[in-house]
Amino acid sequence: MGIALHKVNKRNTPGKAFYGSQLNFTHGVASGDPLSSSVILWTRVAPMVDDVNSNSTDSGYVPLYYHGPNVTAVSTAPVCVNFKVARTSDFAVIESSGTAYTSSDIDYTVKVEASNLTAYTRYYYQFNVCNSNVSSPIGRTKTTPDVNDYVTKIGLAIYSCSNYPFGFFNAFGNPARKDSVDYVIHLGDYIYEYAGDGDYGYGASIDRIPKPYGVIYTLYDYRARYATYRTDKDLLLSHQMLPWIAVWDDHEVADNTWRDGEADLNNTEASFVFDGGVAVEQRKMNAVRAYFEWMPIRQVEMDDNLRIWRTFSIGSLFDLIMLDTRHYDRSITDLYWNTDYVHAISNDVGRTMMGSRQENWFYSQLSESADRGARWRVIGSQTVFSKINESVAYGNVDPLDYDAWDGYQANRNRTFNHLMENNIGNNIVISGDSHASWVSDLVWLDHANYSSATGAGGLGVEFAGSAVSCPCPYGQNITLASANNYSNWLEGANPELHWNDLYYRGYYELQMSYDEVNATFFGMPTIVTANPYEISLANFTVKSGENRLQRPVGGGVAESGSLKGGVIRETNITNNTATGQYFISMDNEEDL
Repeated sequence: MGIALHKVNKRNTPGKAFYGSQLNFTHGVASGDPLSSSVILWTRVAPMVDDVNSNSTDSGYVPLYYHGPNVTAVSTAPVCVNFKVARTSDFAVIESSGTAYTSSDIDYTVKVEASNLTAYTRYYYQFNVCNSNVSSPIGRTKTTPDVNDYVTKIGLAIYSCSNYPFGFFNAFGNPARKDSVDYVIHLGDYIYEYAGDGDYGYGASIDRIPKPYGVIYTLYDYRARYATYRTDKDLLLSHQMLPWIAVWDDHEVADNTWRDGEADLNNTEASFVFDGGVAVEQRKMNAVRAYFEWMPIRQVEMDDNLRIWRTFSIGSLFDLIMLDTRHYDRSITDLYWNTDYVHAISNDVGRTMMGSRQENWFYSQLSESADRGARWRVIGSQTVFSKINESVAYGNVDPLDYDAWDGYQANRNRTFNHLMENNIGNNIVISGDSHASWVSDLVWLDHANYSSATGAGGLGVEFAGSAVSCPCPYGQNITLASANNYSNWLEGANPELHWNDLYYRGYYELQMSYDEVNATFFGMPTIVTANPYEISLANFTVKSGENRLQRPVGGGVAESGSLKGGVIRETNITNNTATGQYFISMDNEEDL
């Protein structure tokens, strides 16, 4: 991450450490990247400067041409913390423990690997400032099964696109309150880089204006933005109670990023002077470093800062293949001013979503997963994988989203070709980014051998989820009726698209078993207040060996959107995940 070795060594100088009374665990605890015998544990322990909670970072690099408030200079003295791990929350028997040091060089974040753990086991963990009684909250985590273990069912909660000023992150807390899943998967856009209020989101009315106020460019900026997001109580709860497997999308750096640029910065003199005084490459490195500091994630390769693509083997049940389709080696994307050009080259054989090294690795992972006998392959993609013709909704001559896989059609075809040539089935693509929900059969070559009625000819299924809080792509204040009209048009224009919902913000859960995968989509009735409410929108099943959605799709009924061959019944039946009680939401909140 570009940290000088002498600064790393300096953290191990106990004589210069802070006293415990000077320190505070500011942003809870988190765990992530679970393996069968280890898991990454995270916390942040910072000196209490002016703010007793230290909820925004005080360290980092001041940008060139910086005209904001003075940045507090903080000590580089190290902070010592101990950690402990046990199977019970009273820590009666410690199974893993250790000591770690942090400092302002890494924004007082702490990441340790708890090792020598038992496979597929729930653990509790806690940090403590060395030689003091200052302790973190108690966290809960879980290891994965051994690679060949048989497990009857695994639950996953899948998220993307959480934008602080647009609303509260209620979706994050609900699975933790329900205790309904084993692991969380985040497909990116964990933060947004935009200015605090009015740039993309209006947070003043709900007291959610992120720090720093302006567009973020520097390491200091990105650290402060993560610190703001981690004040959301439901996000803190999810991190505290469940292990995460995360990957970035574009907004962890900037909008519509690719290998050599982004939508806003282009390394011209004008761009440098007027857009933050930072080069594209430096901004990306600032963002990547802050991401690795603040997220409970392993660095996959020590000499490759940009590598985040990796695989998790969850027993013999499934392999989770997490891709980076944004930053690693992606060909130029739609930057808004070049849409016609990207349209013209969208099927060029040389275009790639991930670069040749990652692409070859991806195909190897698919083959190795099938060869080892894993029942399912779950492929984590930031952007929507399926072809979606949106011309009926947008009414323009460019019907596809060229920033998604539709802008890299040859790369998608190579993926399909590898699956077909090697007879690899039971493939589930999970994706986010679009701020809408899409459920599709995976189909190659414009439906030549595909039956929308039966699903014959499908190569798998895609579940693409809505945003935690970002608005509908068809309008920030769209009504349910208008959103459902758009969904009707979209579903009708796309034979492989079987359900689409544009209205609700939320998430979805996958319940994985050897015989089938069940997907349930949840919508938040409101995100303008912090609350534990959710509505079950639709449920889908994929049977092992069928490579298509089970018919009738969704059981023939959904709460909202448009369901091919089914009906929409707006019941507004809402679950209070804090109590387990159900009621009719909105104006008549009546217990059922």
